[in-house]
Amino acid sequence: MFTGLIEEMGECQWLHRSTESTQLTVLAPHIEKRIRTGDSVAINGCCLTVTSHKKGQIAFDLLEETLNCTNLKALRPGDGVNLERALAADGCLGGHFVQGHVDTTTAVREVTPKGGDLRLDFDMPADFARYIAHKGSVAINGVSLTVAEVGADSFAIWIIPHTRKVTNLGTLKAGDPVNLECDILAKYAERILAPKLVAAQK
Repeated sequence: MFTGLIEEMGECQWLHRSTESTQLTVLAPHIEKRIRTGDSVAINGCCLTVTSHKKGQIAFDLLEETLNCTNLKALRPGDGVNLERALAADGCLGGHFVQGHVDTTTAVREVTPKGGDLRLDFDMPADFARYIAHKGSVAINGVSLTVAEVGADSFAIWIIPHTRKVTNLGTLKAGDPVNLECDILAKYAERILAPKLVAAQK
């Protein structure tokens, strides 16, 4: 479980794909000092297991399913990535409940600066539109955010200067793919209510 509050923006060192496996190595000196092999770390909102770490570098193995469902497959050396360690039992839940299970990727539609703030508009994935609500929570590249506006086929969020500085959201441009995780509470509500709604329609 994560909160969507990014601890460090790391740097992709390399993404090596072979016929047998895929390895991702990230430079993240702050977090590397605070983890152990086997720990869970969210990279751009995707929960991964630390396979090794040393001298500020952290390595992960990626499943083919992970590559298919996230934007990690598009990483290049030097790209910034958002990192967050799993929430400790006595930790502060400052964002919202983020599982690190990316639902899908979507594309940045428009980037609009306003002073130090930044408005980001995204394409609305049709299969997940029902989970995105005005003033609701979403995780974009692992960052806990509040939905500012919902359109017919898009939604928008705003980020403050601090978020622009400490995450990779500040470098996004139109067309960039981002990882999207919808609020788990909305999914549970749907699951609980679905049988009752079906019964009411009979």
